[in-house]
Formats: sequence, C-alpha cells, structure tokens
Amino acid sequence: MTNTLVIKSSILGEHSQSSQLLDHLMQHLDGERVMCRDLAAAPLPMLDGAGAQALRGASELTTQQADMLALSEQLISELNQADTLVIAAPMYNFHIPVQLKAWIDLVCRAGVTFRYTEQGVQGLLNTRKAVVVTTRGGQHKGTPHDMMTDYLKTILTFLGIADIEFVYAEALHMSGEQKQTELQRAREQLEALAVIV
Repeated sequence: MTNTLVIKSSILGEHSQSSQLLDHLMQHLDGERVMCRDLAAAPLPMLDGAGAQALRGASELTTQQADMLALSEQLISELNQADTLVIAAPMYNFHIPVQLKAWIDLVCRAGVTFRYTEQGVQGLLNTRKAVVVTTRGGQHKGTPHDMMTDYLKTILTFLGIADIEFVYAEALHMSGEQKQTELQRAREQLEALAVIV
C-alpha cells in the first residue's frame, strides 16, 4: 500500500480537464491513502525577498516570515509522507500555472529537500515516483514549444525523484472528436498507472 499526494493547479475549477483526469485517477486509488491539495482553491503565497530569507534560515523572523516557513515545512512534510506524487500541470502560455510554480518555490529548499555535494546536487525527498498529467489546447509534445516537460523533469529529479511518468492530453481545443480521443487515452493510461501507484 502506498501513500499518494495529488497536486491540482488548474484555475478552471470544475471545468478543468486536468483536474477531471486526476479525479478519475483518484477513483481508482485507496482514498484513505490519498491527499489532495488544490493550489487554485487554496492559493499559496508567492515567494518574495522576505520569504526567501525565511526559507534560507534567517535567525529573526517576522510573523509573516514565520508563517511562510511553517507553510513550507507543511508542504515538504506532505511530500515526504507520499510514496507517489501526482501533479496536474495544464499548459498556460507554454508553461506551468503560476500556482504550481508557487508550490515548487516553497518545497525546493537547500539542505531540506536537496543539498549540494562535491559530486553535485543530491535530492533528499522520500517520494519515489511522480506522475505528471498535462493538458494542452494544442499539440506541443516533442516540439520546442513544450518547455514544461523538461522543466518539471529537472525540478523533480533535482529533488530526488527519478521515476517520472508523463500523461499527455493534447489538442483539446482543436476538435471535439480529437479531444474525446485524447481524454479517453489519458484516462486509460491513468487507470493502468493506478495499479502500480
């Protein structure tokens, strides 16, 4: 039995295709072992200079800085309790939503989730596997327009998650038939992944 952390980042609420795909996946998982964080429904603060000082170990913290540090610790704890991380990453203007970037900024912490060594960077997360579900209006996979895939691979590997799988649902705004085909294929891929998550 594994623990799964699900991260939603779409701003479209019930109309979000990526969130609907994650809901489909969660129907096939043990609900008692799944935690879901919706970054649009409960937005995280953007990292600023004062927040960065707090996360880097400043000694005297304001109340706002202490709150930022406590939130970062909470998010990292959620990650470390998960064997598998599932991220919904819809493409907005060729990149990830700002809500997801805020989460990344709060969990990427030197000496906590990664460290620098003489041999290079070492990821420190306990999480073993990541599944990224990405939805796009057009077709971008494998093209120079797809900056998201390499970015998320880099971040997750940096934190120590080597087993990363992407589930794509593309061309969702190009035709109704193609949209349904893509969503059905993504649902089937997620059902297959649910067996091993």
